[in-house]
This record gives sequence, C-alpha cells and structure tokens, in this order.
Amino acid sequence: MNGFIFDLDGVIVDTAKYHYQAWKQLANNIGIEFSLEQNEQLKGVSRVESLKKILHWGQKTLSDDEFITLMAEKNNHYLSFIETMDENEVLPDVSKVLNYISAKNQKIALGSASKNAVGILDKVHLTHFFDAIVDGNQVTHAKPDPEVFLKAAQKMKVEPKKCIVFEDAVAGIQAANAASMISVGIGDAHVLHEADYVFKDFTKMSLEFIDQLINQKK
Repeated sequence: MNGFIFDLDGVIVDTAKYHYQAWKQLANNIGIEFSLEQNEQLKGVSRVESLKKILHWGQKTLSDDEFITLMAEKNNHYLSFIETMDENEVLPDVSKVLNYISAKNQKIALGSASKNAVGILDKVHLTHFFDAIVDGNQVTHAKPDPEVFLKAAQKMKVEPKKCIVFEDAVAGIQAANAASMISVGIGDAHVLHEADYVFKDFTKMSLEFIDQLINQKK
C-alpha cells in the first residue's frame, strides 16, 4: 500500500490567483505596490511569513494588533473570492489521476498549508477521494519542514518512504524530500529542479507513470 499526498493550491486547484488578488488588495490598501513576481515568492509560504515579506518589501512596520488585523483582513478577502468556486476550478486531469489512484486501492491524502482546504475540497466536490486531510490548522511548522507530509502519512497509516508527494512549490518539494518521500513537481522544471520528477501539469503525466510509482514503492 502506497500513500499519494497532494498539495492543494496550484496542484488540485488554482487558488494562487485568489491569493494574489487578496494580497494585492491588502498591500495596496496600506500603500505598498505588489507584483505578480513578488507573489511567486509567497507560494507555499504561510500567511504570517507572507505578510512579513510584504511589509519588508514596502519598508513598513506594524504593531502586533495591526498585524493580526491585516492577516484576518487578507483571509476575508480570500474567502470572498473562493466562495464562488465549483468543480470547474479543478485543474486539468486531476480528477482522472485521483480516480485512477483510488481504483488501484492506494491511499490518498491532502497535505496543504491552507487553512481553508476542507471548504475548498467540498466546493470542488473532491473530498470523497481523500483518506486523510492535513491542513494549516493541524501543523505548527510550515514547509519546507516535512511536518504536514509526515502527519498525512501517519493518518494514512503508510510509511513515509512509501509516500509520493505532488507539489508546485519549492518549499513543498524540499519538505517531501526531507520526509524521504518521492517528490513530483507540478510546474516549471527549472524552478522545481530538486524534485525527483517534474511535469508541467497532470495532462503531461501518463497513467503508466502512476503505475510505475505504485510498483517501485512496494
């Protein structure tokens, strides 16, 4: 039995665009310019660390209370954007891969930094595929710390070395590698060069490759 662990943002659904819109709105409200290039640096980074980066770029300091208020404000912006999500937001061929892994009686888990992961999975009608869900509400250490993936493995009752992680962020790939799991990058091969395998997206991944992963982990 193997465990397949999926990140959420940028792997199953493209919520990155909503994070960008929410951060941009917040940054602009406090007089900081915020670009798509800067947003790339926030991928896989916690909300606290993301806000710290934005304040650093804008050379602004805030009191602890103001910081907490802004974090809640960003999340409210984000929640209003994701409220409209439905199954059309699922990235191409993700459902096909989930169906195939499920049909092969393999374990499937979510390992995401998102604190809204459960709600998003419900909205896009994919919750039923997952044997375990570990999100930002259950971890204390952000990726590249492997905590989120190790907890997912534990919940699935699968050894870490028998787990395969699908990730779109460098920090996520590093976390998978630190957990001694097979890392599969989804995105740019130059950016995700530390991964064991990289695919532009799931449309480029054959079902034979999934079989290969299942067989080599036995």
